[in-house]
Amino acid sequence: MKKQKSVCCLLLSLCMLPQLIPLTAHAEGYGQGTARDAENRPVGAVQFQEEYAEYDAYALSNDESRIILTFDQGYENGYTAQILDTLREKHASAIFFLTGDYAKKEPELVRRMIAEGHTLGNHGMTHAAIPSLSDAELEEELMSLHRYVQEQYGYEMQYFRPPCGEYDLPSLAKVQSLGYRTVFWSMAHVDWKTDAQPDPEAALRQLTDAAHGGAVYLLHSVSSTNAEILGSLIDALRSKGFRV
Repeated sequence: MKKQKSVCCLLLSLCMLPQLIPLTAHAEGYGQGTARDAENRPVGAVQFQEEYAEYDAYALSNDESRIILTFDQGYENGYTAQILDTLREKHASAIFFLTGDYAKKEPELVRRMIAEGHTLGNHGMTHAAIPSLSDAELEEELMSLHRYVQEQYGYEMQYFRPPCGEYDLPSLAKVQSLGYRTVFWSMAHVDWKTDAQPDPEAALRQLTDAAHGGAVYLLHSVSSTNAEILGSLIDALRSKGFRV
């Protein structure tokens, strides 16, 4: 899986750009943008929510008292156990979006996520770009992982995150028809470059300053910075009056 890191990072760098980027005639790449409204919410996330909520696709939570932490689990880099330790210490919960590779290779960590009350999300069996798939292929991409997690861990997933935020209307509608809700994000930072990690102090400040009601934070568990600052971030968000 680590051999795929450079490709994933390139795709992630595209999805983090501050606007919606046309990828094909029909597909787009999600980005929350840098402009903010009076409630400190990214305007791009608010607009996305208004346009696509009817497809059960969300960039924000309706619970304005809460900030939801989410971690994309593409491969293991040795920090997930530390992240879980911090979440347990802080009595905080998170959503972990698993790829098929992760679900198969890291059973101990997946079982720990479930046992400690976290939510498992579906990130695709093969981390495929969903707009490129036929209806039948998209169903297999989601539901093969859904069945695997259900059979191996006794857990039924209900949230999906499109790899690299790539989507189009037919794929969102298909995901909805499979009983899933699609979860994007309203806050993210450049945390996936394992050989060029952000400065912990600067990252903590950036993530704290971006706090807003109903926020969904996209984080990556491969990040040493995220593992280091997570406890302080939870404390800082709670000091602003949010539940985490």
